[in-house]
Amino acid sequence: MACLVREIFGNPFRPAVADQIWLSFTVTALARQIYDSFDFSLMPILADALQDAGCDNEDILAHCRSDGPHVRGCWVVDLLLGWAEA
Repeated sequence: MACLVREIFGNPFRPAVADQIWLSFTVTALARQIYDSFDFSLMPILADALQDAGCDNEDILAHCRSDGPHVRGCWVVDLLLGWAEA
C-alpha cells in the first residue's frame, strides 16, 4: 500500500519541481503516451529523455527507472504534464 501512495504523491518531504527546460517535445510526448496508453514500460525511456534534456533530479530519474508499481496518477508523469502542484 505504501508503494502506491509514493507512486501517486512522491516524497512529501522533498517535493519535485519540473524545470521548463526538461519539457522537450520528446519528454512531453512520452509522458502523454504513458498516460494515455497505461504503458508504464516506457518509464525508463522517459528517464533517458529527461536526462538528455538536462534533468539531474535523482528522485525523478530513480522513480522512472524503478520497477514500480507504476499507475495512472504517477507523480512524475503528472508533474511533466503540468497536473501536479509544484
